[in-house]
Order: sequence, then C-alpha cells, then structure tokens
Amino acid sequence: MKKGLTFFTLFSLLTIIGLFTGCKKSTIPELTTMAISEVGLTSAVSGGTIITDGGEEITAKGVCWSTSTNPTVADSKTSDGKGSANFTSNIVGLSEGTTYYVRAYATNEVGTAYGNELSFTTSKVTSAVLTTTEVSNVTSTSAVAGGNITDDGGGSITARGVCWGTSPNPTVNKTTDGTGKGTFTSNITGLTDGTVYYYRAYATNSSGTSYGQEFSFITPVTDIEGNVYNTVKIGDQVWMAENLKVTKFNEETEIPLVSEGVDWIVLNGPGYCWYKNDPDYNKPLYGALYNWYTASSPNICPTGWHLPTDAEYNALEITLGLPQTDVDIWGWRGTDHGSKMKSTTGWNSGENGTNTSGFTALPGGYRFYSDGTYQGQNTYVYFWTATEHDADRGWYRLLEGSKTNVYKASGDKRAGKAIRCIKD
Repeated sequence: MKKGLTFFTLFSLLTIIGLFTGCKKSTIPELTTMAISEVGLTSAVSGGTIITDGGEEITAKGVCWSTSTNPTVADSKTSDGKGSANFTSNIVGLSEGTTYYVRAYATNEVGTAYGNELSFTTSKVTSAVLTTTEVSNVTSTSAVAGGNITDDGGGSITARGVCWGTSPNPTVNKTTDGTGKGTFTSNITGLTDGTVYYYRAYATNSSGTSYGQEFSFITPVTDIEGNVYNTVKIGDQVWMAENLKVTKFNEETEIPLVSEGVDWIVLNGPGYCWYKNDPDYNKPLYGALYNWYTASSPNICPTGWHLPTDAEYNALEITLGLPQTDVDIWGWRGTDHGSKMKSTTGWNSGENGTNTSGFTALPGGYRFYSDGTYQGQNTYVYFWTATEHDADRGWYRLLEGSKTNVYKASGDKRAGKAIRCIKD
C-alpha cells in the first residue's frame, strides 16, 4: 500500500510538471532602440539592445526608418544579422536637412518586435564662405583675380571661379577654376580697354552659389606702339590718367620729331618733341609735347579714343564742381578744380594737388611757339583740346603749381603741349 502511494504520487507529480512544461508559450522579442549618433548629411548611426529573444532564436534584426512616424520593416531598414547580441546599424541613403523616425526591430518565429521610436534631422549644406582676391596684372584685355574658399558649407564645392561684368553683382561672365575648398587663381580675358569692370569670386555647392566681396577695376589703354596708359572714369567720361607718348599715328604713319627750335617755329603740319630733347627722362613721366596740327589729327589717339574737345573738358570741370555758368569764362575759373586734377606728388613743394578726380596731372612744361624754347617744367602743364578757336589758335587748358583752379584760353597752334585722350 505504501509503495503504491509512493508510485502514484511520483507519477502525478511528473504528469503535472509535464503539463506545465507543455503549456509554456514563446513570444516576440523585447528590445530598445539605441540613441542616434554621427548624424551627417546623408547618414546616421543607431542600433538596438535585445532584452529578451522571446524564447525563440532571433532570425533578423536591425533598424527601420521613415520620414513618417512608426516605421516598420516594410520601410527602409538595415539587416544586422541574427541572435540576441546587441547591434549597431549604419543608416545610409538619407536626404540632407530631413527629419527621420527610427525604431530598432527584431524578428523570431513568433513575429517582429520594435523598440522605442527616436527621431533625428540630417545636416543641411549651407552656403560656402569665400573671399575675393584683389585684381592684379591688369592689361587692356585681361586681368588676374581669384578667391579663397574657407568653408564649404558642409557640402562639396563643385564649381568655383570669378565672375565679372560692366555692372555690379556680375553673374554671367565667369571663369571655371576647379573644385573644392582653398585658394584659386582666375585669368579674366576678353576685356575692353578703358572699361570699368566689377568682379567677385563664386563657389557652388548643393545649396547653390555664393559670392565673395565685390571689387572693381578699370582697364588701361595701349597705343599703336605698345605704350600702356592708366585710365580713370570721371563722371560719365573715361580719360587717360597719363599724357600721351606715342611717336606715330594709329595707322602707323610716323609723326615728325622736331628737336631744333628754328624748325619748330615754322611748322605748319604735324610734329612732336621731348622736353629739352630728353626722351629717357620725359617719356615715362611726362609724355611727349605735340603741336596742335598733330593733336587735332583723328589718328593721334589709340583706336576708340580721341583728343577731347573744349566741351568735353567743360564737362569734366562741371563733374568736378565748376558751375555751368563759369565754363565759358576765359582765364582762371573755379576754386579747387585744378587741385582735384593735379597729382599728389611731382609738383614743387607746397604745390601738389589732391587728385580726387584721379586725373593725375604732372607739370611737364611746354614748348613756346615763337622761339621753340622749353619752359615751365615742374611749374605748368598745358593740354590741347580738339576745338579750333581760329585759323591760328586752338583751345587749351592750363594747370599751374601755385594755382588750385583751371585756366582756359586759346593758343598758337605751333606751341608744344601735352595730350590726354578720352574714350569715344
């Protein structure tokens, strides 16, 4: 009896244990989503921590993401192996500046479970930061500039260079000078002499095109012999900022060099000379002296330029502040208008100008018509105009060291005076 009870009891216990064991059920896994890190323009890093596998082997795990909440494995996802180990996921193929929602997932035989939802926003490319390199090596048809890109805005620089034009904020004419950050040099070509150009560096990334600061320059003019002259824009006019020094007309005809005074005073046709017959000193500094027969030739200035008329000198003086009512007065006119035209150096002590116009007049002297003598260097400069007063005289302008205004009169056509050309 005792043995039977013992056997029955043992059998019952085993049956009960078997029943309980047979009733145990598997579940989906439990997991959490790993914090988002290393967020970039098109990628990020996350992952998951497996709390329990739910009693079954985990056959797939990773993270899923979407631009909408509660992403599932039907959306974009990573596949980061099997098993219950924690995992890291590299999220790629994203769009910049976009908000995404992320959940870790794990799948076993029972089903797929998701971790807590997190969100992040990818970085966005901003405008590049750059500076413009100031122009150098300016010729009548070309110049050199460039730029320095110090910040690419978080995106690749796909194009860079310098754009230029005759109006501010240029965008159309441009150089193409490679890609990437850093410094670059730009060769600007196809320019026109005596023209004001505006220029600025540019850089392009996926956010668009940004620009460095804007600068401007004016191209010089080159004569038939290759002499190069600085130019200046004064009001609406573009002038040479140096005296003419050419020895032949722009169609290649030589201008007679007349050195002897006895020959100079009887000229009734073109001729030129150097002050005191010294071209080495005078040519680079003061230019040549021409009689009016030379100055009035339509071929004396470079092509596209001409000797200014009396009216064009009047317009210059009005731009500098001379009252309209004073332009036709003979003699000294105005107040400081001559000083605005005189160079800040090169005149006698105490006689330099302010040169606020950029005209940069220097005291090159003149050649007297009646005896061919040279006079007034360091003290005077005379400029011919293209306007004839009468058969023997042409109009001119005079600047004097001790004066701050401008002298207007007409003089004998045989006199030797300087020439400033003005753009057509």
